[in-house]
Parts: sequence; structure tokens; C-alpha cells
Amino acid sequence: MNIFKKALTIGSGKLATELNAQIDSINSKEEEVTKLTDSEIKESFQKLKVDIDQTDKHDLEVEAFSLVREAAKRTINERHYDVQLFGGLVLLRNKIAEMKTGEGKTLAATLPTYLNIIAGKSVHIVTVNDYLAKRDSEWMGKVFNYLGVSTGCIINDLDDNQRKLNYKCDITYATNNELGF
Repeated sequence: MNIFKKALTIGSGKLATELNAQIDSINSKEEEVTKLTDSEIKESFQKLKVDIDQTDKHDLEVEAFSLVREAAKRTINERHYDVQLFGGLVLLRNKIAEMKTGEGKTLAATLPTYLNIIAGKSVHIVTVNDYLAKRDSEWMGKVFNYLGVSTGCIINDLDDNQRKLNYKCDITYATNNELGF
């Protein structure tokens, strides 16, 4: 193994072990979260917003990811699989998650996005074209709206007022061309 490749893989086994333990914890909460009513899920969201002020966001990732998974099941009939949970955990740690076409990058991104939103940050999600920005903001917007989070989209044909409104949302989907300034 060359030195470059070796440097890139240092600690990856430790991280994978840590993330797999978190996935096990998220999976173990699934039955409990499934029993919550819609209003109880929204109350849990509000509680997480308060709790995050008093703790590190990584201490809340199991609870937050469990709520997002359930919200996705209820709103768009999609359930985050372990590979998507893993991708979301990697992104939350400010690392790059490489996923193949069809593995659920769009759904995986909802997990760290949600946790960053409850931490009081706005989030920009960058896609490669206007079609994907619009599609993803509408599709994943159902999940986020269910949790009380606003979603906007910046595409080429918006006027300045529409752009301002969309930038004020908690989450803004856009292309890299639209974000350059």
C-alpha cells in the first residue's frame, strides 16, 4: 500500500466501529419511535432543540436520526437503511461519504441536515442541476415540513424577491452555479 493510501485509511476502522455502534442504537429505537403520535414526534423535535443548547450534537444523533427516519416513513413512505444512516453519520462528522447511484444520497442527507438545523444553523444543500434542486426540495421538504423545518429552493428562473424568501428558509437547495457570488 502506498503512503498516500495508507494516510487516508488511518483510523477508518475505528470510525467504522463507532458509526456501526450508533447505527445499532438508532435501529434499537425504531420500535419505540414508531409508536409515537405525530404530535409526540413534533414535541420530541422541540425538546431536541432545547437539549442541543446544553450538549454536543453528537450526543443527540441517535434520537434525531430516529425521528427523521420515522418522519420519512410517514411522509414519503421511505425508510433510511443502514447504509444511509452510515452516510448521514459520516457527513455529520464533516467527512466525505461516497455512495453509489441509487444508494440514497438524497435521503441520507436529511439526517445530518436535521441535526444541524436544530443546532440553530441554516443549511445549504448543493445539487448538480436545477431539476434536482427543485425535485429534492419538494420531495425531502415533506419530511422537513413534517418536523417543522422550512425548505426552499434556488433555481435559475427565480426573481430577486423569490430568492430572498428561499434563502430565509432553514434549508435551501440550490446548484453550485446559483450559490456562486
